[in-house]
Amino acid sequence: MLQQILRDMYIDPDLLSELNEEQKQILFYKMREEQIRRWVEWDRNLDKEESKMKIKAKFQHNNSKHIDWLRGVDGEVWVWIMGEAKGDKPYEQICEELMTGRARYQAQKEAEEQWKQKEAEIEKKFRDVLAKEKARIVAEKWKVEIEDRKAAKLLENKFQEELKKRQDEERKKGEEQIRQREELRAKELYLSLKRAQLQSQRNENDEQEWQEQLRKSKAADEERKHKARRARAEYHRQSLRAIQKGKVAGLSNLFQNANFSNGQESSQDNSSLSPVKPQVPVQKVWERPARPISKDVIVRWFKEEQLPRRAGLEKDSGQIAAWFHGIISRESAEKLLMNMSEGSFLVRVSEKIWGYALSYRHQTGFKHFLVDASGDYYSFLGVDPNRHGTLTDLIDFHKEEVITSSGGELLVEPCGQAQTPPDFSILFE
Repeated sequence: MLQQILRDMYIDPDLLSELNEEQKQILFYKMREEQIRRWVEWDRNLDKEESKMKIKAKFQHNNSKHIDWLRGVDGEVWVWIMGEAKGDKPYEQICEELMTGRARYQAQKEAEEQWKQKEAEIEKKFRDVLAKEKARIVAEKWKVEIEDRKAAKLLENKFQEELKKRQDEERKKGEEQIRQREELRAKELYLSLKRAQLQSQRNENDEQEWQEQLRKSKAADEERKHKARRARAEYHRQSLRAIQKGKVAGLSNLFQNANFSNGQESSQDNSSLSPVKPQVPVQKVWERPARPISKDVIVRWFKEEQLPRRAGLEKDSGQIAAWFHGIISRESAEKLLMNMSEGSFLVRVSEKIWGYALSYRHQTGFKHFLVDASGDYYSFLGVDPNRHGTLTDLIDFHKEEVITSSGGELLVEPCGQAQTPPDFSILFE
């Protein structure tokens, strides 16, 4: 089951909900290790490909371009940060001056264009008026052959002076209008740039908040990895203690040459390791699916694979153990353990994996541990396992050794049946 999870890098939510916190941490740590292993392998292959490309490019391009960075007296790449160097103005003042200058420059350019248009309009207006007046004078004065042409010339000059005066007044008026428009436009542009700056600052604040969330996420990730490593190390120490006591197979030769097929290990002759070898060899008489899909399939699995291994039976008497229960839910298990003392426990057949769930009563509530039985041994899912030859061996072992160092769960009192017929009757029919 663990190998399948690491291969697919996926845990079914229903299965995840069955794991206790320490099992989740260990499983998370193992998945992260697998991710890192895959990433390192991918990065190594990428480096090989890049090396091949560089060698190929070396023969194709002998005169490749490159960049030389300007360096400071300390030998590092020279960097100037606006507003922080000696003699620089404060950053806010520089921004204000830049925005004001940009707004003024843009307004002046727009005012120049407007003035050119206004100047052309004024010149055309008075040029047309002058032409009409000249035509009138010629028609009225010159055509009637006025003798005093000098007087007519003086009259014309006087009119031109008045016209020039009116033109100057019109030009000043136009200049004033353009100047007022320039001031208004400069203010509009400044406000626009200010709004853009405020928006940029808000975006920068959002970026800072995101960075803070990212930092907290990384810190939580490190804390989870630390917990997982600590739990893994503790389980490894428990495994060594168990091997020394001769109660479990640990990492002995029993499992070094195992070949997995469809979630099961191949049967081997391990007569020299009789303490952990099932009393009756497992007979593969059917191809079970990857996960339990129905109650009928679970019952068949138990009868054809678990009964031959004496699952749920006492070692000496061969009777059904007091702690063994059938296919019952987590809620039913908690109801049975509700009025019992701390250390009470039961083992139920799991509907999530090919295995069992150990439900435990502690001082403030309940804990549930998944037991993987998909191979030729029994162990808690998601940890460096103590591998037991039978389900009863696992239970007996944890009557003396705690399940987790942080929780100190020691199996003390089995929780028996509360109904007739017992909930496991369907498994032994």
